[in-house]
Amino acid sequence: MKGVTRTFLTGLAAILPIAITLALLFWLGATAESLLGGLLQRLLPDVLYFPGLGLIVGLGLIFAVGVLLRAYVVQGLFNWLESLVQRIPLVKTIYGIVRDVMNVVSGDWEKQFGEAVLVTLPGTDYRLIGFVTREDFSDLPDELGKDGTIAVYLPMSYQIGGYTLMLPRDQVEPLGLSLEDAMRYTLTAGVSAQKGGR
Repeated sequence: MKGVTRTFLTGLAAILPIAITLALLFWLGATAESLLGGLLQRLLPDVLYFPGLGLIVGLGLIFAVGVLLRAYVVQGLFNWLESLVQRIPLVKTIYGIVRDVMNVVSGDWEKQFGEAVLVTLPGTDYRLIGFVTREDFSDLPDELGKDGTIAVYLPMSYQIGGYTLMLPRDQVEPLGLSLEDAMRYTLTAGVSAQKGGR
């Protein structure tokens, strides 16, 4: 019976990530089609509308926003709107979490993390993977960091939380993994990552 259970769980582990990814993509597509497609059906003659047009327009709008956000003027306007959102108590928390998750997904987190490093806990042989998040403390109080200090974020597995430590630069060592692989290794509790893998 153990062999049957193990085989079933192996199959489930292979299929579940694919199924969840496809279900999420389907849900996003169906939502875009429902919202934008319904609007387009009202605005366009029946001859011009076809099923899937809402999804196509949604993808086009997302791409257009991405292009516009590369323009300096639009970035300024977006930052102003974002600062307004940051003033609303509950909304700013939800918005901040969603924004941070999307930054990780979109690859912007690579700009925020300088490098992947190993941190050895004082008095032990235990080592943790961390990510350098700040090297310049000149705009912050001296208590947070001085010359030779860096901020290192130590995430917990499955991104439940983490700690940011201010450490002397000589107490960390560079890690031979890309940021993506180091993050994958940490978030999956060491189950998934390989040197130079993608």
